[in-house]
Amino acid sequence: MKHLDYISEMPSEWASTGRRSVYLTFDDGPNPFFTPQILDVLAQNRVPATFFVIGTYAVEHPDLIQRMIAEGHEVGNHTMTHPDLCKCGFGEVRREIFEANGAIMMACPQASVRFIRAPYGAWSEEVFTASEIAGLAALHWSVDPRDWSRPGTDAIVDAVVASVRPGAIVLLHDGCPPDELRLSTQARLRDQTAKALSQLIPALNACGYEIRALPQHH
Repeated sequence: MKHLDYISEMPSEWASTGRRSVYLTFDDGPNPFFTPQILDVLAQNRVPATFFVIGTYAVEHPDLIQRMIAEGHEVGNHTMTHPDLCKCGFGEVRREIFEANGAIMMACPQASVRFIRAPYGAWSEEVFTASEIAGLAALHWSVDPRDWSRPGTDAIVDAVVASVRPGAIVLLHDGCPPDELRLSTQARLRDQTAKALSQLIPALNACGYEIRALPQHH
């Protein structure tokens, strides 16, 4: 992994089929209200996703981490407490990353953590170095419908379809950071994301895209 670089889309040559590939990723979970809903939609449509989980939530909801893995999804590192790593010293950055890895593995020893996504997409030399030490590849995104802002179900779907291209990595959210969670009503946090997903998957298929698991190469 080159410093000050990250994967924001997958090279088309990594796809093993002739169809155009797209990759769904979810940040800031697991959430006991919305992660099960999103997992249900993924299961109904038989498509995989990668969940970038917050370590403290993994500790609180190991059953959801176990379900992700059991249903064929991948779990990635989204730090232990979701700080802005660019405002942290190297020791804190490393601790956030390594503790989150430990929390995921404690929740589900069968998990294989390959990727990290920095909270807020805030990458720095210290984050890349600590990630490399932890054996993690940095994964960003190329399509962001800003579902966290609750723009409306149709707006989320339309934004993804308008921006997607082969190899795209789509950013969605099945939870929210601890500071936001304290200020919000659980029932409204990610309801639009869950509803949009059920429309987004067939919309992408209709456009000729295949939703795939992240490749083994990186």
